[in-house]
Amino acid sequence: MYYLNTKNSIQMLSKYLDNKVYIDKSLLIEEINPYINTGENCICITRPRRFGKTYNANMLAAYYTIGYDSKKLFDSLKISQCDDYLKNLNQYNVIYIDFSKGAGQSNSYQEYISMIKDKLQEDLISQYQITIKSYDHVYDWFDKTDDSFIFILDEWDSIFYKDFMEEKDKIDYLEFLKDLIKDKSYVVLAYMTGVLPIAKYSSGSALNNFTEYNFINDTNFTDFFGFNDDEVRNLCTKYPNITYEELEYWYDGYYGENEKKLFNPRSVSNAFRNGICRSYWTETGPMSEIADCIKNNVDAVKKDIVQLVSGIPVKIKLEGYSATDKELKTRNNILSAMVIFGFLTYYTGCLYIPNHELMLKYEQVLSQKNMGGVHDVVKRSEQILEATFIQDEVTLAKMIEEAHDKEIDLFSYNNENSIACLLTLCYLKARDDYKISREDKTGKGRCDMIFRPINNGTAIIIELKINDTPESAIQQILDKNYIQEVENNSEILLVGISYNKKDKIHKCKIKKYSS
Repeated sequence: MYYLNTKNSIQMLSKYLDNKVYIDKSLLIEEINPYINTGENCICITRPRRFGKTYNANMLAAYYTIGYDSKKLFDSLKISQCDDYLKNLNQYNVIYIDFSKGAGQSNSYQEYISMIKDKLQEDLISQYQITIKSYDHVYDWFDKTDDSFIFILDEWDSIFYKDFMEEKDKIDYLEFLKDLIKDKSYVVLAYMTGVLPIAKYSSGSALNNFTEYNFINDTNFTDFFGFNDDEVRNLCTKYPNITYEELEYWYDGYYGENEKKLFNPRSVSNAFRNGICRSYWTETGPMSEIADCIKNNVDAVKKDIVQLVSGIPVKIKLEGYSATDKELKTRNNILSAMVIFGFLTYYTGCLYIPNHELMLKYEQVLSQKNMGGVHDVVKRSEQILEATFIQDEVTLAKMIEEAHDKEIDLFSYNNENSIACLLTLCYLKARDDYKISREDKTGKGRCDMIFRPINNGTAIIIELKINDTPESAIQQILDKNYIQEVENNSEILLVGISYNKKDKIHKCKIKKYSS
């Protein structure tokens, strides 16, 4: 068998259970059970790649399949404590198709879809001894079995990434899924996963019978995709080679609709396995580059990206993004796609960069030439940092002034956000060695920027003044005791930067502070 009641999901679940880093997500079964044999039995859950979609799909297939006795696997999991644990265990014929398998080896859509159809035919003929004629539709095959099925369709959208896919191929593929699933009496449950939400052309869309749950709108299944705060803390107790604080800094920051914190599961798992936090998730997959989302219209989102890197949320009402959007051209469309792909997180009506792993990617984006004036400022950030270290106040003031004079709307100094954006770009290179925070509540007030060295090094505190003096900025750092946040560092540089709106001049003062 290729797809029908195969042993593959049992074997995959066994491997998952033996993993060093394993989080029990079996209560997803309890959430799915009520959908079986109802009018709302078609579910599509989309999440970024490597967020547990395939693990959960295999778990569901292993639980429901009538082909094997999987009770021993589930007896030790959380689902076994539920009242209806045994009701649906091994009770259904399961068709499990991972649509990502075969997509890479196919040279055309027709080759790809023919392979899937051929395997489905072979399974049904072998199991039910039915006769399939050349003019039969896919739903005819299943009708002839006089049986019912649960369909687990994993990575439904994999084929959309292939260069050979033309518009007519996408329509044909959606029609294939429609013929297989939509309004069919033999379908007990259809559970579909992917990265892209289902495309909807109109009220008569091919798959409008599916209820979709994605990172933007999901209130039901958030807990089952990604690691939550308690799960990561428990892992840290079990494997103390990495601290919770490190994992939080690197991989936390996603939020479901219920505002629960979520960690990137692939990155957390790899960090525990390798004993070090670094970029794992952003270096994998066909959509690994954030730049792919914005290359068609950089100007539409340039301001947003600079704000986000500066730690300033972007307030926006997102409308969503689907597989039929041929190009990402509008601001809403681009930013929606970035949330769905996991490059941004969205909650309480605002966008955020989730964590340090993603921040590193955005820094690369800002340094690309198509970012225009932003690129020019970032290119000089290493020189700006060097001027700060050697306390070259004249050069530092000159370079910041030149950055401010770039034709970038954010640098108008009309508010604190524009100041933060300028300083973020000017000191972008510092992020290689520092944890940088802005508007930290410390001492007796809020400091503009604090640079905390990741390893041993010189801490930096920056305060900016409008229509005042850099000396006044330095004095505010001392008077309001901003130093207490980095007082354990052996050396601290206090940087005062002033800007005079009348003559458009920047001045800088750098003072070395020793406790």
